[in-house]
Amino acid sequence: MTRESPGKPSRTVGSQTLARGLEALKAIADAPDGLAVNDVALNLDVHRTIAYRILNTLSDAKLIHRSDDNRYRGAAGLLQLTSAAHDAIRAAALPVLNDVANDLASTVSLLIREGGEAVALAVVEPRGASYHVSFTQGSRHPLNRGAAGLAIQASQPPLSSEDEAVRTARGNGFAITFGEVEPNMYGLAAPIKGSGPEVAACINLITTRREVAEGAATTIVSAAERISNRLR
Repeated sequence: MTRESPGKPSRTVGSQTLARGLEALKAIADAPDGLAVNDVALNLDVHRTIAYRILNTLSDAKLIHRSDDNRYRGAAGLLQLTSAAHDAIRAAALPVLNDVANDLASTVSLLIREGGEAVALAVVEPRGASYHVSFTQGSRHPLNRGAAGLAIQASQPPLSSEDEAVRTARGNGFAITFGEVEPNMYGLAAPIKGSGPEVAACINLITTRREVAEGAATTIVSAAERISNRLR
């Protein structure tokens, strides 16, 4: 990409500026230690002056703020966007979760990423099943453990630093683990694509039965695709 000089006119400058602002916001949201102006300029491949202008606009909107170390981090305005995104993906997922829970007679859930953790945004238990695993909405565990953590990471674009298990999950379309979050529990999860970088998500099944976990991969992947389609 050719680096543009600041102030160069373009008949698509409005949409281009918006696209760059969104890219900058995504990059800052994904950076635990924040980003400096030069980092953003390099990420967008633009002049530092243009990056600074974009960051000022995002700051004025309360979406980011500049800390004492002159690095930009997410601000309170992001919470409103995140809340709306959570509501949208939960509404899209619930009908699918209900179908899958009843078809497989197993508990299924929608998990999202919050920082370095996988958090259950919705949990659906099967109707009429004599026995099933149960856990609560809001439950969380480290992102580097369990099928859900792998699938959530696989829902996002590849990173050079990511674990081989994440690449495998992305390639297969699902991840399966045993005993990584709870003893004697199988986890089967598939990434939900198209949920956006602000809401990395997956659908997850938990069971004590190996044959259920291993036999449900096609159903779980299909359910993840259904949810993805409902988000479009």
